[in-house]
Amino acid sequence: MTPPDNFTVDPWAVAEHGLDPAGLARAESVFALSNGHVGLRANLDEGEPHGLPGTYLNGVFELRPLPYGEGGYGYPESSQSVINVTNGKIIRLLVDDEPFDLRYGELRSHRRSLDFREGLLRREAEWTSPAGRTVKVSSSRLVSLTQRAVAAVDYVVEAVDGPVRIVLQSELVANEQLPGGAGGDPRAAAVLEAPLISEAHHAANRKAVLVHRTRFSGIRVAAGMDHLIEGPAGFDATAESSDDQGRVSVTTVLRPGERLRLVKFIAYGWSATRSLPAVRDQVEAALTAARYTGWDGLVAEQVAFLKDFWDTSDIEVEGDVELQQAVRFALFHVLQAGARSEERAIPAKGLTGPGYDGHSFWDTEAFVLPVLTYCLPGAVNQALRWRHTTLPLARERATQLGLAGAVFPWRTIRGEECSGYWPAGTAAFHIGADIAAAAARYTRASGDVGFEREYGLELLVETARMWRSLGHHDAAGRFRIEGVTGPDEYSAVADNNVYTNLMAQTNLRAAAEAANRHQTEAAALGVDTEEMAAWRDAAAAMFIPYDENLGVHPQADGFTDHQLWDFDGTPPEKYPLLLHFPYFDLYRKQVVKQADLVLAMQVRGDAFTDEQKARNFAYYERLTVRDSSLSACTQAVMAAEVGQLDLAYDYTAEAALMDLHDLGGNTGDGLHMASLAGACMALVAGFGGLRDHDETLAFRPRLPSGLRRLTFALKVRQCLLQVAITHSGTTYTLRRGEVLHATHDGEEIQIKAGSPVRRPTAVPPAQERCVQPPGREPARRQAHAGVTGGTVGAGPEHLAAE
Repeated sequence: MTPPDNFTVDPWAVAEHGLDPAGLARAESVFALSNGHVGLRANLDEGEPHGLPGTYLNGVFELRPLPYGEGGYGYPESSQSVINVTNGKIIRLLVDDEPFDLRYGELRSHRRSLDFREGLLRREAEWTSPAGRTVKVSSSRLVSLTQRAVAAVDYVVEAVDGPVRIVLQSELVANEQLPGGAGGDPRAAAVLEAPLISEAHHAANRKAVLVHRTRFSGIRVAAGMDHLIEGPAGFDATAESSDDQGRVSVTTVLRPGERLRLVKFIAYGWSATRSLPAVRDQVEAALTAARYTGWDGLVAEQVAFLKDFWDTSDIEVEGDVELQQAVRFALFHVLQAGARSEERAIPAKGLTGPGYDGHSFWDTEAFVLPVLTYCLPGAVNQALRWRHTTLPLARERATQLGLAGAVFPWRTIRGEECSGYWPAGTAAFHIGADIAAAAARYTRASGDVGFEREYGLELLVETARMWRSLGHHDAAGRFRIEGVTGPDEYSAVADNNVYTNLMAQTNLRAAAEAANRHQTEAAALGVDTEEMAAWRDAAAAMFIPYDENLGVHPQADGFTDHQLWDFDGTPPEKYPLLLHFPYFDLYRKQVVKQADLVLAMQVRGDAFTDEQKARNFAYYERLTVRDSSLSACTQAVMAAEVGQLDLAYDYTAEAALMDLHDLGGNTGDGLHMASLAGACMALVAGFGGLRDHDETLAFRPRLPSGLRRLTFALKVRQCLLQVAITHSGTTYTLRRGEVLHATHDGEEIQIKAGSPVRRPTAVPPAQERCVQPPGREPARRQAHAGVTGGTVGAGPEHLAAE
């Protein structure tokens, strides 16, 4: 895709000059606002034109059937899809009875901007109606990071020439008409028409509330709005409501230079169990609190929240201002996805769009939570507690599959398996180990022993039981895990996938260690010394295949014996392969959709020698087509580790610019949270060399030629560690806490308060750049050291994002 030429480069913001009708959906995702609880796509205030209307509530979904030509035992019978709930963003403007619609009249200027330090979407427009009347419109929109049920809009219209009659219609609209689906692309969302059934509506004074219930999932949803109005004396305001609409109308006459200001407070509440009065009253209370705080108060709370976040979690990049913008954009949206999720999932698209039907995948635990662990650990606690609430469903699924313990779903909203394609869904058992690894990492990094005792232990125990029942010891005593699918979705139902086996090994060990630490709680879960010994034995005997002839690890048993994909005969327009070739053909060839064995080397680097890492990386570079947004960040991390720093730089930029440049062509469906988090990982784990396999953080810092300096901070237990890397040296500073132990290039260091530690930054020897499949090379990165106001640069145009 061609990057948008109307987005400016600014290290702290993203701004759009003018309006691109063809790029509306993309901009609606880029400028989306969320707090992990409520999500608003950046649709224009007036509602139309739009790319894809969207208002999402975390955990609100509708059921839909999963039809099969041929059914099978254990196939999920229904799926869950996120729905567009009641839209509270709409403020329609009529100028002398003509609607403010940018498709008509003359749009003299239009600008939207999102500053990551304030969390407000700002808009300024000047428009002349077909009848020749000119008005200026400005609006600011927020989704509160401190009052989780609340959003608000500050809307101002100003007359420019001649007296003009103004009508503002502030609305709540349920069951909006949505555009059709995406032509069979499995990455797109199902479109559900009119999913909400009206239960109650009310309007009085300047307030309105609508209550609906989803037709099949039975979730009650309430939405409310209240207003403050400022304008010339004599304006008139009325309120009305019907089943699917609430409206507050304000009318007045403005003379040149006069303004009409409308502050709109919006609140949402939802529940599958609480009564209509309880949910309605929750919304009324949230509106009361928001009105008491006021617009200025909400803005002040937002800025204070974000100041604290950036003061402790910023990633500073010197030498490439576009990459600096992109990584702050990434951090901001990852923050929005998890800030107030509070025992709900973090979906693959956050709450920025309906892509993947709003489902949560292993992406959350493998990519998003590692980033949040060190900058917003409370969000990780909440996300893992949500997983814990789904344990009863995961145990039921394990029993259905004839396994012990818990089998977590490949994709879900509430906890049930929603994938109708078992080779790429149920067979991807590694999600259990990904969840276990996230729980163990959180406990190590936070020191939250209470979490481990109450939640983490049970997650570890039940996933370890699953692995022990899924695998078996062969005649030689090796522990084998067969018939599973690893991260690479162009291979399926394979034996001894290296990533899966190594992650299972970690899971089994962590469960035994946690059970030993919390013996009373483990005994209550039925764990005894015999079971713990069985876990340790399985971990110690875990089979990790290795191809002696090639000197590399096969992705799974026999993978390196497969026929090579015909890369030379695959033209660019045939990517992504999943949209042009049958899975049957992909599964039996050596072609990799996304990093799999390479990801194993990142998360379990202790299982490989440096020589093996270099050989494996070079081998799989030739096979990996990156038809997934999850791949570039992992390739960046390992490219940095094996000394391919410029290649790592290229991959880092690709991950970071995935949505700003719409590299996969599907940003309009929502942002790619895992790729955004992965961009942060590429910098911190790639160029910072961070590895957190045990209690002591390890760093192997190095910088590509395109960057002058990289600085980041990590929250570790009661400490705040800052790491500043230049080409000459790396400085470790303890900004909070007394002492922290770490390693730098294998050397143990002790960082004390007031005593920064500086060590040389290693420079790996020059080496030949690894080769990728023809046409799948990452774009060579030229450092963008431009100034604020420049437009975004070119990026790779071939990438198909998952």
